[in-house]
Amino acid sequence: MNFLVKLFGLVISLGAGALANKTLEGLWEKKTGRPAPKDGTDLDDALPGVLVFAVASAAVGAVVHVLTQRGTKSAIERMKKTADEV
Repeated sequence: MNFLVKLFGLVISLGAGALANKTLEGLWEKKTGRPAPKDGTDLDDALPGVLVFAVASAAVGAVVHVLTQRGTKSAIERMKKTADEV
């Protein structure tokens, strides 16, 4: 059962990361009027814009990772308590 919770946490993490990335890309395009700079070799994108997007993307990814890890750990702890009570 512990494995299933961890697997579920992984799936949630991947889904939340993809959703956060799409949201960030949409917000970037809405604010700047240009698509998000995904290709670092594209010389049409200004370096400051690429760096700002990279930092924002990394920060969002870190927050999603921490929240999903904490959620998974919390679920495992609740499962252990419930198993002890039964």
